[in-house]
Amino acid sequence: MIVVRYDAVLFDVDGTLIHSSPGILATMEYTFRQMGIDPAGIDLTRYLGPPLRRSFGEHFSDEATVEKMVRIYRERYEQDGCNRCQVFDGVRPMLERLKAAGVRLYTATSKPTVVVTPILHEQGLAGYFDFIGGASEDKSVDTKTAVMRMVLDRPELQGARVLMVGDRKDDMQGAADCGVPAVAVMYGYGSEQEVAPFAPVLMAQNCQQLADYILNVE
Repeated sequence: MIVVRYDAVLFDVDGTLIHSSPGILATMEYTFRQMGIDPAGIDLTRYLGPPLRRSFGEHFSDEATVEKMVRIYRERYEQDGCNRCQVFDGVRPMLERLKAAGVRLYTATSKPTVVVTPILHEQGLAGYFDFIGGASEDKSVDTKTAVMRMVLDRPELQGARVLMVGDRKDDMQGAADCGVPAVAVMYGYGSEQEVAPFAPVLMAQNCQQLADYILNVE
């Protein structure tokens, strides 16, 4: 009999389940060029994960301009960027193991739900999840913390042992804000230096190690 460590797991998507950086970076480059900014001097990898409004807000303080960039990005990403994704090695077997053991699976991503849902369907992952949690298209649910709180408010998660899994600082910060433990995956877009200050319960080198930890396999 498997005695799992957690009843439910919240997964980040970009950099945790799906290798999506090619499409995101290409769309970022396009967006900045549309705004008359040469992206060559910008470290766009910093924007793999954080909410768009915060990322674009580093370059423009005017809210209307930031919203314009968000619109440009999302239109372009829907046309092209969303198709440049692939599932990380080991993700499907990991989700199958967790699902078979009775662990409830959720996403908690900064991508809007309307954007991430078709991507998960296209990649054959949607069926593993009890609920696909993502940001809103407006600013009402726009941070990782807000997304996590929205998912954690679900009735079936009240009193449950919940784990957050992600690859970036925002994932670790969201978990800390919500009072849940977090695992940092080292195969994603973050770094040990970035996540270490949040003291994740595990820095997982691969999906098998992550699943073994959740399922309490020594």
